Amino acid sequence: MALEHAILVSLAEKSASGYDLARRFDASIGHFWKASHQQIYKVLGRMQTDGWVASDIVAQDGRPDKKVYAITTPGREELALWTSKATPVEHLRSEFAVKLRALPFGDSEAIVDDVRVRRRAHLQQLAYYEESAEQFYPDPDSLSNAEIGGWLVLRGGMLAERTGVTWCDEILQRLGDR
Repeated sequence: MALEHAILVSLAEKSASGYDLARRFDASIGHFWKASHQQIYKVLGRMQTDGWVASDIVAQDGRPDKKVYAITTPGREELALWTSKATPVEHLRSEFAVKLRALPFGDSEAIVDDVRVRRRAHLQQLAYYEESAEQFYPDPDSLSNAEIGGWLVLRGGMLAERTGVTWCDEILQRLGDR
């Protein structure tokens, strides 16, 4: 996947200025696909050149005008084409997993401390996702077609964080919570 596709998804949901898009991206898609604000602005320019997005200048009182981007028909066609292709299996790449393999050769106390920090981070992210679920999807059984994708991504995030907590608990239990 290219950053372009993440931006197309966000703009298909709602038109936005580059600034608003970057903020929205940080609050949702950014949990699963990282990009800096600078990268987003650069890609928006390329997407506009390619005809996938168009922009309008919107005047603001007391502030500079802003450029609001919207997905175009060719952008929707690209998004549909991209969704029609199988997604390659994403291989796990984890520095943490390699560090665990180094347990017999390194500082086991530091690794256990790292596990504790990681567990707290999983719990914190899980709490954030659960709050989002309560706020945006209070009744998952009555989701509209427009909401189901966001819910499924959020649900995947919650499951991943719960799995992370469970894994950390198992590591700590196996290592005797040194």
